[in-house]
Amino acid sequence: MDFGLSQEQQMLAESVTRLLRELSPLDHVRQVAEGGSAVSAQTQAALAELGLPGLVVPEAHGGLGMGLLDATVVATALGGAVAPVPFAARNVMAPLALIVAGSEAQQAQWLPRIAAGEVRFGVGVNEQVSRRDGSGVRYSGGALTGTALFVLDCEEADHFMIADEAGRLHIVSAQADGLELTALNTIDATRSVGELRLASTPAEALADDGGAAARRLIAAGRILLAADSLGAADAMIAQAVAYAGQREQFGRVIGSFQAVKHMCAEMAAKNEPCRSLVWYAAHAFDAVPAEAELVACHAKSHTGEVGRFVARTATEVHGGMGFTDLLGLHYWFKRIGFDRQVLGGPETVREEAARLQGWSAIAA
Repeated sequence: MDFGLSQEQQMLAESVTRLLRELSPLDHVRQVAEGGSAVSAQTQAALAELGLPGLVVPEAHGGLGMGLLDATVVATALGGAVAPVPFAARNVMAPLALIVAGSEAQQAQWLPRIAAGEVRFGVGVNEQVSRRDGSGVRYSGGALTGTALFVLDCEEADHFMIADEAGRLHIVSAQADGLELTALNTIDATRSVGELRLASTPAEALADDGGAAARRLIAAGRILLAADSLGAADAMIAQAVAYAGQREQFGRVIGSFQAVKHMCAEMAAKNEPCRSLVWYAAHAFDAVPAEAELVACHAKSHTGEVGRFVARTATEVHGGMGFTDLLGLHYWFKRIGFDRQVLGGPETVREEAARLQGWSAIAA
């Protein structure tokens, strides 16, 4: 796997891909999902041994000190394997929140524990993107009240990073008074998502920066979801091409038919440019922060549309088999669908990009 990655990034991608191939084949993913969990304990433990909980945590706090592009490489591999493990929110967004908005004391308290895997965060920032009636969290007198929907990586979380209505971030213990977590069912059984209800729940506030940290967190999350979708689409294309080279119809493999060739070629032609778009977005997050929010919107919206096309077309190449549980293609199909909608679907994110560029006067 090259694609212009550095040698270290290639090694990281190969290590994660090899581990997932060994520990999280489709049969294992199916077993975890059908067991009612979105977390594979053995895969999560193995990834922790690679240092993923501390991937973006600075070395001074016991982490690997890597950037978002490195995290994007990991997210692509996780999407390709539809791995049932928390990553984007727990291992990237939560530590980034502390790096961006935490005081020195908060960083010293939390980052080493995150890197060591001693603390597991869920992240709730969805209300900064779109809000349903009755949702939203208010902060007053050191406590949070309200409802946070679509909290990411909530299974097994012992703390939560929550954004209030003003965009300020807060740390809340899962054992705090007045907190109630309800698991939400989504189309993707490999992801844990929850609804968090808070009733005067004690919270530790990070810096009040007018919501800048929350927006940066959302940008990182969107890039990682786009990368996950990219990896899932890669896997669906590979499976479609392999199937087309084996399945026979009218005495010929179906891959020899022009229509099927065109379907596979169009999937590859649409998906491959997403790679450079996602990687530039990750690069910009670290190196060109002024562009980060905008390019994150572009990456998220475009891969959302392309991923849906690939998911549909790859399923069509498989014919009737594509819809069966036995084949398991639906795990990637649903993963792409989840990535498309969380933290803003293409329409929502494109509208945000228009506002960022001054092309729309519609209020956020």
